[in-house]
Amino acid sequence: MTSPWTYHGGRLDAARLHYGSEADWIDLSTGINPNPWPVERAGPIDWASLPDEAARVDLEASAGRYFGVDAAHICALPGTEIGLRMLADMLPGAARYATPCYRTHGDIYPAGRPVSLDESPGGPGEILLLANPNNPDGRLLTPAQLETMLAHVEAANGWLVIDEAFVDVHPGFSLASRIGEGRRLLIFRSFGKFFGLAGVRLGFLLGPSAVVARFRARLGSWPVSAAALAIGRAAYADTAWIDATRTKVDAQAATLDALLRRHGLDPIGACPLFRLVACADAAALFDRLARAAILTRPFADQPHWLRFGLPKDATAMDRLDRALSNG
Repeated sequence: MTSPWTYHGGRLDAARLHYGSEADWIDLSTGINPNPWPVERAGPIDWASLPDEAARVDLEASAGRYFGVDAAHICALPGTEIGLRMLADMLPGAARYATPCYRTHGDIYPAGRPVSLDESPGGPGEILLLANPNNPDGRLLTPAQLETMLAHVEAANGWLVIDEAFVDVHPGFSLASRIGEGRRLLIFRSFGKFFGLAGVRLGFLLGPSAVVARFRARLGSWPVSAAALAIGRAAYADTAWIDATRTKVDAQAATLDALLRRHGLDPIGACPLFRLVACADAAALFDRLARAAILTRPFADQPHWLRFGLPKDATAMDRLDRALSNG
C-alpha cells in the first residue's frame, strides 16, 4: 500500500482530507512522546533578535552534559533530518545501511547497499549507517555489539554512523561516550522525539572535532532558532522531568502492549515510544483505525506491518481499544 502515510509518520492534513473527517484525531504514526516537555519552563524567548552565539554554546554544553560528550564534539542542527541529508556530502564514499531502516537512511546514499546486520563488516573505507534503537522494528543493539562493529569498521578505515533518535529511553545503550578524536564514529541525536517537541526542529551531530567543524561551516550562521536554543538548553537540564518521563513511557508502553495483545496483535520491539505489529490485514486495519480518526504508520515495502505510537492518556488508549474492537 503506497500512500501519503508510508514515507514518514504524520500527515494528519492528508488524513483529514482523505477521510473527510475534522474529528479530534489521535496521531500514533510518529513515535513522538505524546506528553511533551513543558516549554514554559524555558522562560521568555527573544523573537526580535538573531539567535545569540553564546546561547548556541550554552545549548551544546547542556546537551553535552546530558549525552556524556565534551561540547567540542557536538554540532547543533535544525533537526537530525537535515543533518542526515548532509551526511553524503560531509562523509562521501561507499556506504551500507542496515535494514529495516528509516526511509531517509536509504535516501542519503542512493548508491548505498541495504544490508542485514548479520552480514560481514564490509569493505575498506565503507560507511555503515544504522539506527539504535531501530525504527520501525524497535531492534536494540547492546553497546558491546556496537563496539564490535566499530572495531571492524575502524580496522577497515571506514566509519560507523549511528542514528540514536530514540536512545533517550535507553540511555545505557548510547555509544556517545565513545565519541572522540581519532574515532571513526558519528552519532546523530534527536531532541523532538523523547522531549515530544518535534516542531522545535532540533538535533545534534556528535563526532570528531574536524567533522563537527565541517558541518558547522556548511550550516553557516544561525542554523538553530532562538526558541530551539532556549528550549533545548532548559530541557536537557531538567533531570527530574527526564527521569519521570522515562518511567512514564515504560508504563504507557506496557499498557499499549497489553491492549494490542487483547486484540490478537503481538507487539514487536524494545523501544517504548512505539510498537510494531505484523498482521495479514494491516492495510484494512490502518483504514479502519483512520475512519475512527486514529492515524497509524503503514509501510509500502512491508504491507503486513503497522506501527503504533503511544496514546497520550487513558482517554486516547480507550479510543484505540474501542476502534480495535469494532472490526
